Amino acid sequence: MTKQEQLKTHLYELYAHNPFVNLLQMKIEELGEGTVKLSMPVLADKHTNLYNMAHGGALASLADTAMGMACATTGKKVVTLDMNLNYIRGVECQEAIIATGTLIHNGRSTMVAEAEIVNSSCNLLVKARATFFVTGTFL
Repeated sequence: MTKQEQLKTHLYELYAHNPFVNLLQMKIEELGEGTVKLSMPVLADKHTNLYNMAHGGALASLADTAMGMACATTGKKVVTLDMNLNYIRGVECQEAIIATGTLIHNGRSTMVAEAEIVNSSCNLLVKARATFFVTGTFL
């Protein structure tokens, strides 16, 4: 097994047992070097605000996780330094929304990633960008 395959296996295992990821019911759909796709349902009893729309915090968590995972696919452990989100349209309850995280800068001590969250019709819901601090490496 190559180092990249070991890392991919490790990340699947790590995120499968992450309590916060499980609480929000995020699932890894695709994982490649510098990119990830996650899905998350928008459930009325778990992910919504008082207007029965997706809570901004749930969407921010999905975007942050997608961007952090995109960084992790390089073998680096990171923590979020700052994050900017643009909420494009309201998100109603639905089976799943998809977040795509993409690495755009892979530095020695910092990394930058972007995320887009779309619905099943590929309508853009959220656009995000974050800077991450490298704290170590996996494996």
